[in-house]
Amino acid sequence: MTTWFRRGGFSTLLFLLPLIVIFGVFSWFPIVRAAVMSVQQTNLVTAPRFVGLDNFQTVFEDPLLWTAVQNTALFALIALVLGYPVPLVLAVIMSEVRRFRGVFTAIAYLPVVVPPVVAVLMWKVFYDARPEGVFNTMLGWVGLGPYQWLQSAGTAMPSLVIEATWAAAGGTVIIYLAALIAVPHELYEAAEVDGAGLWRKVWNVTMPQLRGVLLVTLILQIISTSQVFLEPFLFTGGGPANSTLTVLLLIYDYAFASSLGGDYGAATALSLMLAAFLAVMSAVYFWLTRTWSTS
Repeated sequence: MTTWFRRGGFSTLLFLLPLIVIFGVFSWFPIVRAAVMSVQQTNLVTAPRFVGLDNFQTVFEDPLLWTAVQNTALFALIALVLGYPVPLVLAVIMSEVRRFRGVFTAIAYLPVVVPPVVAVLMWKVFYDARPEGVFNTMLGWVGLGPYQWLQSAGTAMPSLVIEATWAAAGGTVIIYLAALIAVPHELYEAAEVDGAGLWRKVWNVTMPQLRGVLLVTLILQIISTSQVFLEPFLFTGGGPANSTLTVLLLIYDYAFASSLGGDYGAATALSLMLAAFLAVMSAVYFWLTRTWSTS
């Protein structure tokens, strides 16, 4: 104990204490509180009643659960196919630009600066289903449309993905640009000596060097898209016909469907189920890719 004190252990603990308190009050305590609420029947007004695993049974028996799971998986899949390559392509193109790179970087990052609610409301105007809507007007110039972007079950989910990709791509572009700057220039020079063009340099030099970053951004995107809430909540409210109902939106409906009668036990139970699923999936993902990310 004396050695620990002389080596600065007490001062280290003293400096860590505010951070520990903040994390304990605002992060760890709510997690523990949620675990307790998941086995209770409570509306946060009357006294809670212990119900064991009944909340989990209620969630599993809800037919909307599997609809929400399917919609969330669909959103994540479309975002992975459409949204994951976009930041990488933009970063590679911008890294090849010799002039005005800073301007293009600022333009790419600009959607991130826009408040998410403002961005959704702005795109809601773009998705106006009337012929004079922004997108329908543009498509009308070439004889297409008008389309029911958010009112049709077939186009509502892709419409949400497009907006979410636009809003979040800028931050990932910056990450990729920083990683591209760290790639040794000698590798590109050696590839040019071997007669490699742009595509071969990207595939044989850039991609292997970005392997670790790509793996991290992939799992981060999967986690974030699995927790999508703002877009379906503000765009469609889960409609039409529950075609955009996601897991987080279902949690919200459990908790706040009525002012004082919300089923907070079922909401926290589903929250814990989602957190457990994402934790297990992340652990399996990193275990499967641990050798590929460092090879």
